[in-house]
Amino acid sequence: MAPKRLITWIATLTLLMVSSLTWAKNQVEGVRIWPSPTNTRVVFDMQAAPQYSYFTLNNPTRLVVDLANTAKTLNFEGIPNESKLIKRLRYSSPKDKASIRVVFDLNEAVDPQIFALPPTAPYGDRLVIDLGSKTDTPAQMIKRQSQDQDRKIVVAIDAGHGGEDPGSIGYAGSYEKHVTLSIARMLAERIDRTPGMQAVMIRSGDYYIHPNKRADMARQQKADLFISIHADAFTTPQPSGASVWVLSMRRANSELGRWLENSEKHSELLGGAAEVIQDTASERYLTQALLDMSMDHSLSTSYEISREVLKEMDKITKLHKSVPQAASLAVLTSPDIPSILVETGFISNPTEEKNLNWAKFRENMADSIYQAVERYFKRMPPDGTLWARLKRENRTHKVSPGESLSLLAQRYNVQVSDLKAANNLDTDMVRIGQVLTIPN
Repeated sequence: MAPKRLITWIATLTLLMVSSLTWAKNQVEGVRIWPSPTNTRVVFDMQAAPQYSYFTLNNPTRLVVDLANTAKTLNFEGIPNESKLIKRLRYSSPKDKASIRVVFDLNEAVDPQIFALPPTAPYGDRLVIDLGSKTDTPAQMIKRQSQDQDRKIVVAIDAGHGGEDPGSIGYAGSYEKHVTLSIARMLAERIDRTPGMQAVMIRSGDYYIHPNKRADMARQQKADLFISIHADAFTTPQPSGASVWVLSMRRANSELGRWLENSEKHSELLGGAAEVIQDTASERYLTQALLDMSMDHSLSTSYEISREVLKEMDKITKLHKSVPQAASLAVLTSPDIPSILVETGFISNPTEEKNLNWAKFRENMADSIYQAVERYFKRMPPDGTLWARLKRENRTHKVSPGESLSLLAQRYNVQVSDLKAANNLDTDMVRIGQVLTIPN
């Protein structure tokens, strides 16, 4: 072959190789599907930052995602899919040779939100597709009794992180999302077996919920308290100890101002009072006054419950901060709901990571949070609850030598089971000097 023709041939081959690489400089390295009761998050692990566009189709319902400059390298057949929203994930004819087209065959119409995420350990570049159901409602919505009389105290329990967001990762590879869900479940179990209380799990499995939506879910379920459970972390292994955080006044005021501007929020936040207040400029001050009162009550309640939780946690672990800390945190955005964030320890500290992976420590942590919450609500039960009525009606009795539960039940003409329920007793044993609540 002549030298000139050889050079031309090599140049042409090189150009073709470069062009081929340019056409498909990115690729999908993996797909993860994270279903929740009402939403599904799909994560495409990408080799590089994705270039994407999308649209929806009806009859049948589909979501179509186009990825530019991406090679078709992954088989979708073996990807685990437990989502009720997604029927199938497949390829379709792309817009051009340098792209791929991914089609989501759906079981119902959805509200898609699609965005790219930069590398964050342990993940690289990602394309996130959030599919929200248009028809489902939260699976565990609480139905209040008429006029809210004798209702249960509702505690919303939020296990931090979840799904493709592992939270902090310990030295030995422990994921914060698993620790928080375990403690949350233990706490919910203790609350649910307490007469007059009910737990609502914001996240009941390993899936992701946006931090800003968690407080909204608590509000939808008319929670009297919102508890978010986390495990702290730092860049060095030395810091240790538990802490409790509340909403900062600055963040609370900014949220309040945002709500005042949104008149559609007023009925949600003020309940029946919003129907009385006309949405006029002359009466806006009344709306603000009521929201201010709600915020003051919620912040003071949050602070008092935080102090009780710290008092109990101090019995089982070291405290990183001995008083409640105020901060502007994504998950604490509800000035209308008493809300606390509990850091159960530093997962970045090897010793505390071992503790957080120890079932007995997690049980003790759940016990300490539960005891603090129970003690506060027995002292200050929310209006309309069974505990509030019992507090108004109940009498007390100090146990003397020779007295028993059965004897006191006869004396006050009540059932032994009612005595035990009113005092949260697991046995028939009482001790001398113990003060018992006697229900009417």
